[in-house]
Amino acid sequence: MFGTFMSTLDSSIVNIALPTIRRQLGAGDRVEWIVLCYLLTTTSTLLIMGKVSDWVGRRQLYITGFCVFVLGSLLCGLAWNLWSLVGFRVLQGLGASMIFAVGPAIIGDTFAPQERGQAMGLMGSIVAAGSSAGPVIGGFLLGKFGWSSIFFVNVPIGLLAIWRAWTILPDSPKAPGQRFDLVGAGLFLTGVITLLTGLDFGPEPRYGWDNPLVIALLSVGAVLLLLFLFWEMRVREPMLQLSLFRIRSFTAAILAAFCGFVASGGNLFVIPFFLQQLLALTPERAGLILLAGPLTLSLVAPLGGYLSSRVKTRWLSSIGLLITASGYFAFSFLDSSWDWHDVVWRSSLVSLGFGLFQSPNSSSALNSAPLAQRGIASSMIAFMRNLGFVVGIAMAAAVWYSSRNRWALAHAITPESVEAQLLGMHYVYLVMTGLVLTGAFISFIRGEVTPPAPQPVYPDGSSVAGTTP
Repeated sequence: MFGTFMSTLDSSIVNIALPTIRRQLGAGDRVEWIVLCYLLTTTSTLLIMGKVSDWVGRRQLYITGFCVFVLGSLLCGLAWNLWSLVGFRVLQGLGASMIFAVGPAIIGDTFAPQERGQAMGLMGSIVAAGSSAGPVIGGFLLGKFGWSSIFFVNVPIGLLAIWRAWTILPDSPKAPGQRFDLVGAGLFLTGVITLLTGLDFGPEPRYGWDNPLVIALLSVGAVLLLLFLFWEMRVREPMLQLSLFRIRSFTAAILAAFCGFVASGGNLFVIPFFLQQLLALTPERAGLILLAGPLTLSLVAPLGGYLSSRVKTRWLSSIGLLITASGYFAFSFLDSSWDWHDVVWRSSLVSLGFGLFQSPNSSSALNSAPLAQRGIASSMIAFMRNLGFVVGIAMAAAVWYSSRNRWALAHAITPESVEAQLLGMHYVYLVMTGLVLTGAFISFIRGEVTPPAPQPVYPDGSSVAGTTP
């Protein structure tokens, strides 16, 4: 919980400081790389870190992740220009990747299958708390101590967390004697970074989806990831055991989560523009309104975890996604005459459903995975979350901009007009509704979770599952 709170807090606390950093470091439009490099680093290395955790042990990698994250935070606070800050954010992102990838697996090792849902529910509350506290804490630190303080604050918290992790975490299972798949890791790392950079540049007006650079990035990224899958099917000891995806309940949980997080990414992109541009709310008031979602999630996630041991996952997760879909459908009627409460109850409805879905779904994915592959299964959950957010932002921007521009051209008005903007946002929320309904269907047909058979172990307690004789 310490690691999850720190990582999610850092993801949300930096955004509020970007205008100040841009002004003081003279960063201009390149300031976006402070966020982009962190996102690219964490997302592209999550599966690699999951495999490493199965190889060297989760305790070792988790504590190492804390150390790297704290060092990166200290150096970020000492950065002297934009590119030094970007470089140190990459280091910080590596530490966060280790923490994100291993956290759910540690829960899987610690709790019995019938208890994991409740534990994941508590973790869901921490994710929501970190996301909602980031802007509040960041605004206070920024006003009192300057932008460096938002990085320095991680240092004492991180040192405390390292001490507690060193004291509490037991030795975890390892898969000794395995070779590390360097070729697979390289293909995956390069492919994800290239693809995500293209997805990030595509919606921007200065590039556009038809820009040769964007087309090249997306094409090269897709080819590299296909080569990664081709390589993994043939290498003796792959980084990603594709046999995991033969487990129906695991694959369904991963795909349902992806659909849900794509919709979440789209909502996070669109709703601030609606509040500040079309409803003309101040950033401070818009921020308070947006707290409704994380606060609801922090309250409902433990309930979802509690119910996961009493209600079948396929029913609980599917009903949760149906509630979320109804919230997004209600958002599709957005209008410039709305008041704050029109947004709050819809955001709460979306988070209510997602809180019921997320914990049992993640627990189902972990329960389905063999012990020797739990690290990679854990990192796959985190990878789908990050990838979903990036794809969701790109999807929302593409649908919003294309539909508003086409409608504005047909009616001889500017794309920035209220009518055109509302129509574009309307279609975004309809697409998001369809995505979540698709996720609900996938969740419902997942079948029952069959716990993997107990794995043989070495005399020292380490697992032999997944190793090649």
